[in-house]
Amino acid sequence: MVSYKRLWKLLIDKDMSKKDLAEKAGLSTFTLTKMNKGESVKSDTLVKICKALDCTFDDIMEITED
Repeated sequence: MVSYKRLWKLLIDKDMSKKDLAEKAGLSTFTLTKMNKGESVKSDTLVKICKALDCTFDDIMEITED
C-alpha cells in the first residue's frame, strides 16, 4: 500500500493547500482524491508533484504494509 502522509505533512510545512498543489503541479482534483484515499497514481504524476515542490519521491510517499 502507498502512503502519502509525507506529502500532506510537506504541504502543511510549506503552508500550501491541496488546491494550491493541484494548481502548481497541474493535477486534477480526481488525482488528489485518489491520493487522499491512499490509492496509487502514475509515476509521471509523482514527478509533477516533486518538481512543483522541489523534492524527491521519498519526501512525498512511502510504501507500507497492508
